[in-house]
Amino acid sequence: MQRWSKLFIPTLREAPADAEVASHKLLLRAGYVRQLGAGIYSYLFLGNRSINKIVAIIREEMDAIGQEFLLPTIHPKEVWEQSGRWTGMGDNMFRLKDRKGAELCLGMTHEEVMTSIARNELRSYKQLPQIWYQIQTKFRDEPRPKSGLLRVRQFIMKDAYSFDIDAAGLDASYDAHDRVYRKIFNRCGLEFVAVEADSGAMGGSQSQEFMVYTEAGEDLIASSASGYAANLEKATSILSPVEDLEATSDAPEEIHTPGFRTIDEVGAFLNTQPHHQMKTMAYMAAYTPGTKEAEKLGVLRPVVAFLRGDHTVNEAKLSAVTGGELRPMTPEEIADVFHAPAGYLGPIGLTGVAPHPKKPGVIVILDKALEGRKNLIAGANKAEYHLRNVTPMRDFKPSLAADIRNVIEGEADPIDGSPLRLGKAVEIGHIFKLGYKYSESMGARVLDQNGKEVTPIMGSYGIGIERILTAAIETSAAKNGGEAYALPPTIAPFQVIVTVTNIKEPALLEAGEKLAADLTKAGVDVLLDDRDERAGVKFKDADLTGVPYRIAVGKKLSEGQVELLDRLKNETADVAVPDVVHALQTKLGV
Repeated sequence: MQRWSKLFIPTLREAPADAEVASHKLLLRAGYVRQLGAGIYSYLFLGNRSINKIVAIIREEMDAIGQEFLLPTIHPKEVWEQSGRWTGMGDNMFRLKDRKGAELCLGMTHEEVMTSIARNELRSYKQLPQIWYQIQTKFRDEPRPKSGLLRVRQFIMKDAYSFDIDAAGLDASYDAHDRVYRKIFNRCGLEFVAVEADSGAMGGSQSQEFMVYTEAGEDLIASSASGYAANLEKATSILSPVEDLEATSDAPEEIHTPGFRTIDEVGAFLNTQPHHQMKTMAYMAAYTPGTKEAEKLGVLRPVVAFLRGDHTVNEAKLSAVTGGELRPMTPEEIADVFHAPAGYLGPIGLTGVAPHPKKPGVIVILDKALEGRKNLIAGANKAEYHLRNVTPMRDFKPSLAADIRNVIEGEADPIDGSPLRLGKAVEIGHIFKLGYKYSESMGARVLDQNGKEVTPIMGSYGIGIERILTAAIETSAAKNGGEAYALPPTIAPFQVIVTVTNIKEPALLEAGEKLAADLTKAGVDVLLDDRDERAGVKFKDADLTGVPYRIAVGKKLSEGQVELLDRLKNETADVAVPDVVHALQTKLGV
């Protein structure tokens, strides 16, 4: 039992003006956190209690499959150079020098450090599999910190790494993390969905995100009633058939389109629908100097993507195809590649097209939604002109065809055709099959059963600690109009607040202290509000803390009863004093 009168819980009547999403406002008002700088927060008493409870759940579940380490926060440049990520991480990485001029960084993830340990210590297949994890502070030089704890520069992460002798072993480690993550998030009381995801800067062959739907999220998820779920960067759908235009000839024909550049303008001028048109997207793909890609393809490479006129490009999908970091072409680069002004770009007449994405030249990508289409309208690579009757593969050959578009809400999912729903979500966890990206580049080797030296295969698995807390608050706040919330009992700073409505009445104070003591003895985490404040102030403060249950010891005590408020269900009941412990244990499931 803790006494509110002895604690530092600085609640606020109003949220600061710069607080954005609901969790940011409520964490500040409840006294969980205080901001020190942009994206930098101090966790006060209540916030730290919730964080510690989340950590305890994660540690208990992770200990069933792995071993806990604690690695350095500050890393020498050399290990990141060995993996090739010292340059690749760019400005997202905090970098510094020691007094001797040696370059260092603050860890934003620990693949390199864990792999260096494996490289130096693991010698035989008999030592595999290994799963190592830690719970530690990470750093990211976030360019636009916002949304409270959702986008910060310093955060706490549980990161785990697996080392296996082969792909079958990696599958087992990956599946073990999948099971454990589901247990963790269920115990934390979260409503989550597991989605197919893009591996991004981590690399690897497969990854899965664990997401919580909330309007505060910055990711978009596509899901359906069939159980299909994927991040927008990986989502696919089945398109309804569309009719092609009738051919006016057996070859492309120029059409004068004076001043008409956009899909809508050209469509209105020619009386056609957007799906009858071909959209041209022009990029440059940048490859890290010194890498095999840069040596073979050049540091900068033109990328031209063609999509249906009513579709939008998904740059993550496109980047995965090209293998480079994308940026839009400048007007000068467009002129060099197309010999035409923007607004009239198309596929006919492009020179230097690479016959394969891994061969030098302009990489031309046809979105799969255009496969089999004919008689499309496209730019003519000539000012104020478009072409009709353009048919892919007959009139031009792309380097490859690939799914590079964003799905649209209502399209059919790839499982059973159920309509897709798009919604915002917050990522709370992510698991990756890294493959050999780090073990190969950093020289980790073990002997297999035949005495042959082989490279162990790796996985990487992360959970954002603060994101569990913020996702729980966002979910609850959304159900309560954004101004109130109740945390799941497993991660709330306390499970119940016993509020003595008037401590100047000895009978009320005595009964409140006895109830708090009895609940504590029964294993319930109790906060006793014994402050000399008005009952209304205490009730408002109790609501702000997000503690899920409140027992009010007040006037009804004369009838042998107290009021039990269940804030998770928004239910209030009068309970006889002798029955309070049992009633609360029943709600807590203990």
